[in-house]
Amino acid sequence: MILKKNILLVFLFLNGIFFAQQNEDFINRKEFFVKVVVASENSGNSITNANVSINGNQFRYSDFYGYYRVKAKVNDELVITHPDFETVYHIIKSDEEIKILVKDFPDEKYSTSRLRKSKSVTDNFYLQHLDSAKYYAKKDIEKSLTFIEKALKTNNSRERNAATYKTLADIYLFWKQYDLAIYNYKLSNQIYQTIDTRIKLAEAQFLLKDLESSKKTYEQLEKEKLRNFQKILILEGLADIAFENKDYKEAKKKYQQAFKVARDNGVTSKITDLTSKLGTVFSAEGNLKQANLSFKNSLNFAEKENETRVLEEEEKVADFLNSNKKYDEEIALRKKSLEKTKSKKIVSNEVENIQADSITSQKINYKIGNAYILKEEYKEAIPFLEKSRTDAKENNDIVVEKDATRKISEVFANLGEYDKALKNYEKYVSLVDSLYVRKEQEIQQAKRLSKKIADNQNRIASLEKDKELTQSKISLAYVDQKLAEENNRRQRLIIYSLIGGFLLMCLLAYFMYRTNKQQKLANNLLALKSMRSQMNPHFIFNALNSVNSFIAVNDERNANRYLSEFSVLMRSVLENSDEDFIPLTKEVELLELYVKLEHNRFKDKFDYQINVDKNIKLDQFSIPPMLLQPYIENAIWHGLRYKKEKGNLKISIKQKDVETISILIMDDGIGRKHSQKLKTKNQLKQKSKGISTIQNRIAILNDMYKDRISVEISNVLETGEGTKVELILKKA
Repeated sequence: MILKKNILLVFLFLNGIFFAQQNEDFINRKEFFVKVVVASENSGNSITNANVSINGNQFRYSDFYGYYRVKAKVNDELVITHPDFETVYHIIKSDEEIKILVKDFPDEKYSTSRLRKSKSVTDNFYLQHLDSAKYYAKKDIEKSLTFIEKALKTNNSRERNAATYKTLADIYLFWKQYDLAIYNYKLSNQIYQTIDTRIKLAEAQFLLKDLESSKKTYEQLEKEKLRNFQKILILEGLADIAFENKDYKEAKKKYQQAFKVARDNGVTSKITDLTSKLGTVFSAEGNLKQANLSFKNSLNFAEKENETRVLEEEEKVADFLNSNKKYDEEIALRKKSLEKTKSKKIVSNEVENIQADSITSQKINYKIGNAYILKEEYKEAIPFLEKSRTDAKENNDIVVEKDATRKISEVFANLGEYDKALKNYEKYVSLVDSLYVRKEQEIQQAKRLSKKIADNQNRIASLEKDKELTQSKISLAYVDQKLAEENNRRQRLIIYSLIGGFLLMCLLAYFMYRTNKQQKLANNLLALKSMRSQMNPHFIFNALNSVNSFIAVNDERNANRYLSEFSVLMRSVLENSDEDFIPLTKEVELLELYVKLEHNRFKDKFDYQINVDKNIKLDQFSIPPMLLQPYIENAIWHGLRYKKEKGNLKISIKQKDVETISILIMDDGIGRKHSQKLKTKNQLKQKSKGISTIQNRIAILNDMYKDRISVEISNVLETGEGTKVELILKKA
């Protein structure tokens, strides 16, 4: 346990040194302004409407002299894009002026000669429309879409059409119309494929929660030749997907890979973002120490950028502290953020990038008040909640005003000031009603806006009918998609058919198995019935022979008595003839009657004993009817009858264990071997039907009832005299 703690401390120490080193490198890389000129190589004329960016930060407008003033650091990557030339990349090495010469730029489009004046005006109108669409993109979506529509109406090149549809998709992405954004990114990519467009497509798919498609797009992009900033975006996107899927190990791995690329190439904005996201992953894993360290480092990095980034990171760290019940630290940090929102250091173009729904004075005051409530310091919470409500009212933020009012009511209730609590609660109810009305209005406005967006999108889509090349590509893509879907449908049909066939075969096999089992059972029952029908005539035949012997010696009295007892025996045999098993008590009664009959005939040949263990509960055991009679018959007729002196027959029933009994039939007759020699030729030809039938019955019954009966026949003496039959019977 101590070793694990030491390893953790060493890891945290090394990690702190690592981030400290990165922070030091960050400080040493100072920002400076660079003048960038973009010009045509053919004419030398400045191109003043290009898009110039560094690590995702846009610098779209040049000054009066055609210069783009760009804020950068050494090793930053300068990216220059324009609908009419290939994207240009340049690594900044110093603060000296940079001049980018564009090859094959169509200068004639911007010529002022009278011969080309009309065409020049049309082409410049396109760029103006596109520029206006970008200007209004985050302010007025209707105006922005109107300018996109105008830009598409001009006769444009393939590259221009692709750029227009990408801009349209960017507008939809900002306004959270993710499905339309995806459609237009795909359309732009079909017209003219670029890596940046595909990255935006993957981002839109992620925001639409289509994680599988987004991951597939990012993974395809990983195989391309990428710029450093593109690598960072793709690795970050894959990490975001892994985090969304709660695969924290993979998320951490991808964020760290992205961080390394950002660190090695000085992409400062992404260093801050990725450090913060790593903190979020550590927090989700429950590694609070590492999460706390990451958030602190993200704050340090953000402070070297601008106040906006500091506010964003302070908000994340404060939320982290709140979730871990570190309310004092949270309050202190939010108070610092509150001071920054009052400061004039945040310039107007930075304010647009702040998350307006979370980093406002009313929101920060509300969260400070809420932290005091969680600490149960109710009086300290009241000023912040009151200030939150006041600021919210001034800024027409009815949601925060409502929440702050509710919290104030709860605070007064906890302090026991119920009049004030009731008064504030009434205000809260009033605000809820007002908010409900406003929400209904917003819903109606959203519906109207959605309809307008749909109408604009429909008009824009209809413009493509005049562009044969784009339409053909879309059609081919659509056909390919349909063919793929049809192919997939057929494959699914085949798979389902195979699965259905397999299940049908399994079902058929099961029914065949059950049918065979039932047939086997029916055959066994038929065989048993047949054997019982054989046993009855066999027994009757032998009994009538006994009666015949009495009549032959004119012993009428014994013959009558024998027939009377025989009829009782026969009635019992016939009653049980249809049963597979009968109670052992009945079988014992039948045996006693049968042995008595045989002894009356051969009194001078043997005496007999029938012993039943008194501890055996005979009613708990069952046995097939007439199972023992053939063995007793053989003992008398083939063993004792041929003996010169008087013999003995013993029948005993004993208990072996709780579940098993032993039935022993033993005689001291001449034995099986000697008896075989005394048989006539005719008797040798006819195997004893009683014994063979009983053996078959036992085999069938054991098959049906899982080996309940076993029989073992052996000689009593080593000389071969005497016969012993032991039958083992198990409880049902």
